[in-house]
Amino acid sequence: LTAPSPIPKGKKKSESVVILPPPSSGEKEEDNSRKMMPTPPQEEMEVNESGNISSPSPHPEDGEEGSGLPTDDSLPDSAKGRKDSVWSVGEGSTDEIDKHDESQRSTLFIEKPQSTVMNVGGDVIFTAKVEAKDLLRKPTVKWFKGKWMDLASKAGKHLQLKELYDRNAKIFTFEMHIIKAKENYGGNYRCEVTYKDKFDSCTFDLEVLESPATPQPIDIRSAFKRSGEGQDDAGELDFSGLLKHREVKQEDTGPDIDVWELLKAAQPSEYEKIAFQYGITDLRGMLKRLKRIKREEKKSAAFAKVLDPAYQVDKGGRIKLIVDLADPTVDLKWYKNGQEIRPSTKFIFEHKGTQRMLVINNCTLNDDAAYQVRAGDEKCQTELFVRELPVTITKELQDTSTYVGERFELECEVSEEGANVKWFKNGVELENGVRARHRIKEDGLKHYLYIDDATKADSGTYSVMTTGGTSKAEIKVDLRPLRIIQPLTDMTVKLGDEINLKCEISENISGRWYKNAQIIQSSDRVKMYHKGRIHRLIIMNSLVDDEGDYTFVPEAYAITLSAKVHVIDPPKIHLDFLKAVDYTVTVVSGNKLRLEIPVSGEPAPKVVWKRGDKVITDSSGRIRAESHPDHSSLIIDCAERDDSGNYSIMVMNEAGLDSAVIKIKVVDVPDPPEAPLVTEVGEDWCIMNWEPPKYDGGSPILGYFIERKKKQSSRWMRLNFDLCREHTFEPKKMIEGVAYEVRVFAVNAIGTSKPSMPSKAFIPLAVTSEPTLLAVDDVTDTTVTMKWRPPDHIGAAGLDGYVIEYCFEAGTVPDSDSDSAWTPIITDAAQFRNLGALTDSNEAAKLTDSNVDKSAEVDASAAVQPGTVAAPPSSGKTTPTKDASVGSETKEVPDSSKAGGEGAAQKGKALTGKQDKPALPGKVENITPAGIAGGQPVSQTEQAKATAEPTLSKDIQITQDNRGVDAASEQKESKDAVTTPTEVARPSERWTVANPDLTDKTRFTIPNLPTGAKIFVRVKAVNAAGASSPRLHPQPILVKEVVEPPKIRLPRHLKQTYIRRVGETVNLVIPFQGKPRPKVIWKKDGVLVDVSQVSIRNSECDTIIFIRKAARGHSGKYELTVQVDTLEDKATIDIQIVDRPGPPQVVQIVQVWGENAALEWKPPKDNGNAAITGYTIQKADKKTMEWFTVIEHYQRTSITIPDLIIGNEYYFRAFSENMCGLSENATVTKNCAKIEKEGTPYKNPNYKEFDFSEAPQFTHPLISTIAVAGYNATLNCSVRGNPKPKIYWFKNRVLITDDPRYRTFNSQGVCTLEIRKPSPYDGGIYSCKAENDLGSTEVECKLEVKVTQ
Repeated sequence: LTAPSPIPKGKKKSESVVILPPPSSGEKEEDNSRKMMPTPPQEEMEVNESGNISSPSPHPEDGEEGSGLPTDDSLPDSAKGRKDSVWSVGEGSTDEIDKHDESQRSTLFIEKPQSTVMNVGGDVIFTAKVEAKDLLRKPTVKWFKGKWMDLASKAGKHLQLKELYDRNAKIFTFEMHIIKAKENYGGNYRCEVTYKDKFDSCTFDLEVLESPATPQPIDIRSAFKRSGEGQDDAGELDFSGLLKHREVKQEDTGPDIDVWELLKAAQPSEYEKIAFQYGITDLRGMLKRLKRIKREEKKSAAFAKVLDPAYQVDKGGRIKLIVDLADPTVDLKWYKNGQEIRPSTKFIFEHKGTQRMLVINNCTLNDDAAYQVRAGDEKCQTELFVRELPVTITKELQDTSTYVGERFELECEVSEEGANVKWFKNGVELENGVRARHRIKEDGLKHYLYIDDATKADSGTYSVMTTGGTSKAEIKVDLRPLRIIQPLTDMTVKLGDEINLKCEISENISGRWYKNAQIIQSSDRVKMYHKGRIHRLIIMNSLVDDEGDYTFVPEAYAITLSAKVHVIDPPKIHLDFLKAVDYTVTVVSGNKLRLEIPVSGEPAPKVVWKRGDKVITDSSGRIRAESHPDHSSLIIDCAERDDSGNYSIMVMNEAGLDSAVIKIKVVDVPDPPEAPLVTEVGEDWCIMNWEPPKYDGGSPILGYFIERKKKQSSRWMRLNFDLCREHTFEPKKMIEGVAYEVRVFAVNAIGTSKPSMPSKAFIPLAVTSEPTLLAVDDVTDTTVTMKWRPPDHIGAAGLDGYVIEYCFEAGTVPDSDSDSAWTPIITDAAQFRNLGALTDSNEAAKLTDSNVDKSAEVDASAAVQPGTVAAPPSSGKTTPTKDASVGSETKEVPDSSKAGGEGAAQKGKALTGKQDKPALPGKVENITPAGIAGGQPVSQTEQAKATAEPTLSKDIQITQDNRGVDAASEQKESKDAVTTPTEVARPSERWTVANPDLTDKTRFTIPNLPTGAKIFVRVKAVNAAGASSPRLHPQPILVKEVVEPPKIRLPRHLKQTYIRRVGETVNLVIPFQGKPRPKVIWKKDGVLVDVSQVSIRNSECDTIIFIRKAARGHSGKYELTVQVDTLEDKATIDIQIVDRPGPPQVVQIVQVWGENAALEWKPPKDNGNAAITGYTIQKADKKTMEWFTVIEHYQRTSITIPDLIIGNEYYFRAFSENMCGLSENATVTKNCAKIEKEGTPYKNPNYKEFDFSEAPQFTHPLISTIAVAGYNATLNCSVRGNPKPKIYWFKNRVLITDDPRYRTFNSQGVCTLEIRKPSPYDGGIYSCKAENDLGSTEVECKLEVKVTQ
């Protein structure tokens, strides 16, 4: 409810004005508790021809004439607008409130509490239900009794409030439990629910009856009386908590009074008084009961016509209140706010026939009150509203000009005395204060503003404002003209004398002194004086620095007084910085000498340099002189030994003369030594010697620096950082097989000489170590395939190839000679010198099998089967070598199908970089088979016998076996393959060379072996320096093949569905085993795989299925079959190729209500071969069409979008989502959802279009930063402007365009420059320029790039 509005004059009868009383204190509390409750429509009051307000006319169907009296359903007119009234209009009837609220109330309740009648002591539950389907959070519910009392604070033993939520039905249930009700619990209750800007309310009644066993008459005083603190139910349902606390008084034991009879006989204006007198707090419940009791309307016996409900008059006006009496003889009295009115010039009583009139002259705001007229025992009342007229300015402010220091005033005149007038300066309100420079004065209708001692800051626009207008005036404060009485004069003083400057001006104002445009500050030596109009500057003990232009500037004036001061001083040469006694300066030959000698004197002295009798001029020669105000320089470019000698300097000016002699000495670095000699070379070291230089540069030799480099390189590396004082040095840590050169530097106190000539090139060499990891790769009935790894250390001479030797186990092959004999190895003596000894055959070796289950154990006494690997006797790193068949690194079980063949030989040439070598002729002399023949050399006769031994050969079918398990079982059946537990297998003493030519492969097949024989194998590495020590396989090898059934080793990740995205590469490697080489068959969905679509590569131990770019058609079940003769093994692989889904189908707007919109759509036709995991919903305003995400990963096909802006129109779109991501396109709704505002449509006012054009302006500048080299760096700034400015980036004032090292971004006014992996070259000054039609602006920063150590 709002305060009553004044009734404008001249309103016709057909017009209507709403009169609303102000809220009471209780209503204010209720308004704070429910700010979102819509205001119910108010009844209209009619304005009669006289400008007075009458009550609303009844409806035509009522058949009654408008009497102006309140009806039974309303409160008395005295309560309509009185600030001290407790009740307001329309509160007497809850039906009328409900009728008013329904027009603007939202429907939130789906079940409302119902009125109930119960007995005292009973329990009752009131239930309200709210549907939560369209609510994002729980609504707020409040329970009230009467008008104000919030029952949440009264919960206790007799009152309980509960809340429930049904998740399935999405319904909130709110319950109010009243336990053991008492008689005073009856009355009117209200339940309110709010959610954001929605509101709903309902009322219900509770009638508590006395127990039927003890019927008692209704006592209205006890039913509505407030409860005290001493009673049992105090604080539980005490509805007087908001009223002032009063002590409990003892009840009057007088005769009982029937309050209902009093109320029926009383006027509605007296209801409040009676309720207060008899302690009734629930006035609304009382009015509802009183409404049920029909009472007869009594016609007034005193008044024929009562006062109108309200009157309105302007301030200072005159109004007449008229009442018509039925009995003119009755005594009549007038009252104002309950106080009787006495006749005066203000209030005049008039009468005309039966009419009685009260005339109020010169109405003021104090006359705004409630007026009452009493005729006998009857009375009627009305409201008078006084409207205050605006105060106008009758005399405007005048523009004023004045001088600084003077007093000025502003004057205006208003239309009314005592008016509220405000003063402003440049739009800022001026207020009186103790420290304020201005004073505000009021004199009747005139108002003044005074300012004493005006300053320039007081200039501006002053304005005065009243309720009826504004007046402005411009105040201008200027300076008085200034005259110079005595100016400053120029001075010339000697060094140390006093400087005294004086001037006089026409005004007594302060000022500032300047020297060479720099302000002068007072100190112990500098004094400034100001006395009246005279200003002085005194400088004691003048210095040369005191010379200059002095200026005095009066404060606040643009006038300056200037003078020049000249200080003179005799010349002097300052040689204190030369510490030598004889002033000697030493310079290194070839360097530039710049000797700066400080000189002093004022004016600046003339300087002359001489060498002997020759004057050194300021020409551009190698030796020249330069003169400066405070020093003189002697410059010698590229000093030579002949430049040594005495140099003289002379300075002179008008004050005197001074001279000095300086000695200059030129020294040099020594000559370079002779080329060093390399006298001895080792594996990674050498010994070098050299002679000292012939000329030491005039300073003793302190030592030497040594450098070396590779012959083919140009980068020298220093070998010693401490000076070598000897003439011999031993470089170390050189690389074998690389040619090196060395050189020497001589060092003295001056510096380092030039390098000597390099020595002759020399190369360190070394022999390789033995091969590593010798193991059996494959065994057939006639062949044995061995594999190994290259030596750990190859050496500078490189690796030319390998020699493979074998011999039979002792006792397996008959031999005529029992002496130890070696089969000669056909080789070149020069290549096989320094051949190493064999490894000890008794050394323990660890057996491993790369293709056999590690749980399988092989009997150590049995012969070594194919697939076992002999561990080397010493630890070492394995050097990977290239496989001859596939060109990749050697695997644990390489492909042996091409071992020993032509491809292997060609690949070996590529590895070693050498051509085919001829068969190794000759023989090996003095070979020592360590550990076998006791270290004794082998004679030539024994070698011949070994050479004459026949070679065993037999044509048998070759099969492959990599497991060795079945071979071990066959060995048990063969007597030749079994050894007794006490026997130790050892090789025979005759070794046969398996390869007549060197092989550069790490895999070799020994052919033509007898089936069932046991052999030992060893391998040697050969290079230019000779052969290495042999690597011996520690166990005998049985020459016999074993059949192995096929077995697929399907990886664990392929046992599940193998999922890949479209376009990705599918590369699956499935290992298997079996002997002989199994046959591999691939099928897809029961049909052979099309090799044009899918690439398949097979080897002896695995198969590879490869798809370069996967497509949806590659999905399916792939069946792998591995066959060996009649045996086979199968495995199935399920491959699923997935892609992004298509967009949803037909996105529709189902319903739009309030701020919500309901959408529905259908799943996409194409799910991308994967399950749909959710949807992403976006919205866009029809004006901007900028899309914003509402929700992501939403799994249902319908959604309600809340919180839409009223008045906007929205389009919606939906994306599908699966494991690959969102669909490329989205489905947009065909129609838009318009969010219309409920209730009366709002007509937008017409505003002038605002010009948003703006020149570019940076709201956040670039910030200098330090970046780390190799890591991306970004520079950020923000800019605003309209139209949108164009952005340009510069580096060191050069425009950055189409450079791949830079990327620029501009989003929502944020400008970003990204520098990809910057280097120190990228450091510099970066700037960003924004430009549009209105102008341009620029910011810059410094970027420094640091390299991490």
